[in-house]
This record gives sequence, structure tokens and C-alpha cells, in this order.
Amino acid sequence: MIKFFLMVNKQGQTRLSRYYEYIDLHKRTILEAEVIKQCFSRTKEQCSFLEYKDFKLVYRQYAALFIVVGINETESELDVSFLIPLIYFFLCSCSSLPKAYYLANS
Repeated sequence: MIKFFLMVNKQGQTRLSRYYEYIDLHKRTILEAEVIKQCFSRTKEQCSFLEYKDFKLVYRQYAALFIVVGINETESELDVSFLIPLIYFFLCSCSSLPKAYYLANS
């Protein structure tokens, strides 16, 4: 099950976030900072799957944009890694922020 979805630029600013279960706002900011730090510290030669606390992170970099998906232990990393390019393609075709959030909610 997908727990959260983040789009982050190289400066570490969150551009789009969607949480599929409730997390307190203070904990969200801490979680985002730690997740971003984990993804930025990895090289391109390393695997794009990593374990963090009680979930797995699957991420992919597109130029200056990182897409990070947090999943639980039972979800397949490969399935999510095939889903990320589709999400990126659909979000690139969106012309407005409400459409992007609509896609993130779907």
C-alpha cells in the first residue's frame, strides 16, 4: 500500500505531496526532510529502493525533480518503480495544480 507521494526539487523544496494516511503536520515536515536527505545522499549507481523506518522508499530522479513514493513492507518495489514514470508523464501533462492533486488522489 502506498503511504505517501512526494515531488521534490533539487533545492529540497516539496512541490507536491500526498499522504494516504494521517500524519501530524510536524511529523510530516520531519519525515519529508529526512526522506529528502536519504534520497539526495545516494549516487546514481546505487539502487533507487531503500528502507526507512517502517516503510520502503522508491524514488526516481527526473532532471531537477525527485519523485519519492513511500510504501509498506508488502508492496512490490518494482511495481511502484514502473508506476513512477506514468505518474511523471501525467503530472507533466497537467496544466494546473488542482489537476495535479486530482491525479495524486486517484
